[in-house]
Amino acid sequence: MTTREDVLLQVGEVRFKKGDGTLYVMRERIAWMADHRDTVAASHRFQDIKMQKISPEGKPKIQLQVVLHDGNSSTFHFVNKEGQAAQMKDRDKVKELLQQLLPNFKRKVDKELEEKNRLLTENPALLQLYKDLVITKVITSEEFWESHAKKYTQKESTQKQDIGVSGAFLADIKPQTDGCNGLKYNLTADIIDCIFKTYPAVKKKHQENVPSKLSESEFWTKFFQSHYFHRDRLTSGTKDIFTECSRIDDKALEQAVAENAGDPLLDMRLFEDSSLAEGFCSASSTETQKHGQDKSGNIVHQNMIKRFNQHSFMVLKTCTDVKTLNASNPHTTASNTISSTQSSPDKTNGASNGRAPNHNNNNNNKITNGTHYPENNKRESSKEPDQSDEAVSTVKRARIMEKVMFEDLEADPAQKSTLPELNLTKVERYLHGPVPATTSNGPVSADEDDEQNIDMNSVCSQLARSTEAWMQRTPHKALVSPNAAVGALGELSPGGALMRGFQEQSLAQLVPPDVEKELRFLYLSLSELLKHFWNSFPAITTQQEQKAIQMHEALQRFQQAKLIPFEDRAMRELSPLGATLTQHLNQLLQAAKNKFVSWQERKMRQSTR
Repeated sequence: MTTREDVLLQVGEVRFKKGDGTLYVMRERIAWMADHRDTVAASHRFQDIKMQKISPEGKPKIQLQVVLHDGNSSTFHFVNKEGQAAQMKDRDKVKELLQQLLPNFKRKVDKELEEKNRLLTENPALLQLYKDLVITKVITSEEFWESHAKKYTQKESTQKQDIGVSGAFLADIKPQTDGCNGLKYNLTADIIDCIFKTYPAVKKKHQENVPSKLSESEFWTKFFQSHYFHRDRLTSGTKDIFTECSRIDDKALEQAVAENAGDPLLDMRLFEDSSLAEGFCSASSTETQKHGQDKSGNIVHQNMIKRFNQHSFMVLKTCTDVKTLNASNPHTTASNTISSTQSSPDKTNGASNGRAPNHNNNNNNKITNGTHYPENNKRESSKEPDQSDEAVSTVKRARIMEKVMFEDLEADPAQKSTLPELNLTKVERYLHGPVPATTSNGPVSADEDDEQNIDMNSVCSQLARSTEAWMQRTPHKALVSPNAAVGALGELSPGGALMRGFQEQSLAQLVPPDVEKELRFLYLSLSELLKHFWNSFPAITTQQEQKAIQMHEALQRFQQAKLIPFEDRAMRELSPLGATLTQHLNQLLQAAKNKFVSWQERKMRQSTR
């Protein structure tokens, strides 16, 4: 094989076009390669396959035919030397595997076709562009959807929003009895997606086992029968494929605990009940430890709490990524981080209650698999309490500000640092509001009187300068006389001496509506092609050069397929206007042609140097 792919099935002694070789069934295609060759002679993608056919029973040849969407087909003849029974066995293996793989790609292709059909139906301009460019074979369908309809597909993709995961989505799966002392689960694509989001380990197992080892139904049957789904049991089966999932979840839990170390609002290290005060509504922790009893000593209860916290954590993780506070605040002390000697910490109820860690002496314990080991309080007391409390308060203040502050509602840092100043020239007007203008009887200060005089003098001088140019105009007697004006108006009117070849109807009134509509569509199609043609310049990269050549050929095909037939029709039906309707279109095409010719000449000169 020339490329490295995952081969799901390999069948030898298969004949194709009178040549013997090996048939390969891979994840996305089926291929046949002749013996003693390293190149593939026949290859078909599953999304291009319409159906498969097999030879009827009783026929001497055991064959399997693959029919494509374009009408072509490939027939594979199984020629196992062990006989017809072995040949049918080989063919049935390929047929059953294709029956499992083809529906997935068929749904994908059908969904894409439905989406394209919906876009064409909802956008008449896009539909007309598709008719003018694709149906007339100016461009291919792949080029149209990749380049010319890209803005419509991007608009649809941006409107999609990933939904969250319901906290009780597994409870919505209501099993039904099948009448044979069994249960039947109806799983939709949304439920499977929620399971993959909540349990990434299950998604990993699905990718490893389906469809190479298990079918889709067998996998989900094993999932609902597995110890991972019913993990309250203390023992698990040896053949359970989900045995490793719990260990994978524990590793993810350890990583989450390490990332959230130092977060005062979410302490995931505590694995014990928290009371309002010591001895309030529950026995004190010291008294409990004296009796050697652990409040979470029951392994079943621990696993149940662990499951709840794990489920809640994964549901929250689908909505937002967990950000570590240590990256933004590096001064976090050792009191906010978990001890390095702690091994395999359990999921705590901190994810559920969201309480800050309690820094009393009763909580200064290491936690390992639900067992508490008292630390040396003297070593903890050797730390400086003032620095520790100050660091904790700083971290907590920063965490609270992160929750209550929104960046999009805050002003720019430059504007926030420099506060605007209020400069008042007259404080009285600011305090009392607008005051009426002073009359002649009221007292006027000397400064205000000078300002008014200065303003009046400047206005008068400006008016004087403006009126000086009024007398420089041409006298009224030198203008056109009324008789001459009336005569010129008559000569320029329809029927006059200067308007003998004038037609009262405009060009828009002479063009029929159907011709006008077709001309408008021609402009839209040509503008779309010219936009991509001119965007390919300057052609610096090889991809831009190929696009320029491709669009130039598309413009030539457009001229032959659409523009010239329209010109012929216009000349027949609108003989005096046929040449003027497409004059501008021809100018646009000629400008693009001149650009392409000059680019080719410059490219040839550079290559000959």
